[in-house]
Amino acid sequence: MLKSTILLAQVPRDTSYTVDNTVKKVQKQYPDMEVEGVQPHSFESVSTTNNIVYKNTGRDLMANLFVPKTDANGFAVLLIHGGGWRAGSPALMTPIAERLAEEGFLVMVPEYRLSLESIYPAAVNDLKDAISWVEDNHGIPRTEIVIMGCSAGGQLAALIGTTTPVMAIVDVDGVLAFKHPDSEEGAVAAQWLGGNYNEIPKVWKEASALTHVSDNTPPTLFLASKYPRFLAGRQEYMKVLQNAGTFTEVKFLNDAPHSFWLLTPWFEPTMNYTIDFLNRVINTED
Repeated sequence: MLKSTILLAQVPRDTSYTVDNTVKKVQKQYPDMEVEGVQPHSFESVSTTNNIVYKNTGRDLMANLFVPKTDANGFAVLLIHGGGWRAGSPALMTPIAERLAEEGFLVMVPEYRLSLESIYPAAVNDLKDAISWVEDNHGIPRTEIVIMGCSAGGQLAALIGTTTPVMAIVDVDGVLAFKHPDSEEGAVAAQWLGGNYNEIPKVWKEASALTHVSDNTPPTLFLASKYPRFLAGRQEYMKVLQNAGTFTEVKFLNDAPHSFWLLTPWFEPTMNYTIDFLNRVINTED
């Protein structure tokens, strides 16, 4: 444990992406609106275990687990935090995880290696290993696991969901194509991908879910802020699914800022849209 603690302390971290910092930023953009950060609820119906080791990369990678005490539906959600592939933490996703677990889903919120520690595809490999951990430790096959993420987490959810068999994808304001007319990805993406587009165009294409979407891609929900750039490639992606007869939809949260899922008044519609979509997918599975 001491060795693991020392290794963790040596990992470079960007701690700027927090709920409090997001609230301060958004309050300036919406001075006439009551904007607050969503806090954990600690539902009595949900058992929470933090800091479970799910992988060792030379240091332990941790995850938080949310398990319904009763009325489990037999499905799981892998929930991925955002932060520009360089910041953020699993704790950001606790309110969403609690709500999904209350609905009957086992929810795992893993940390993954960020760009200050290791570049692409390390994060992708970590998250695919997290899916395997759920399979191995809870007996839920990946075809009954939903992968959901926000911002950079949404990009990762869509990429993983189009390259490994899962039940469904929920992409909350996460880019589908790094090089696209709607995309404004630049230095932050380049840091994670290991270079800019002119240097490594194949990597930028490979890391884009739009490259991999196909007739085999599962049902996908998109939740969108007022900034189209955060879901660059969505329309083309959805067309592929529509042509395949696969259910897909987009919900626009009118005039919502990026990171809306962390804040009231946008948290509730985020959860309502997500739960409605997941229930539809489950009913289709039945």
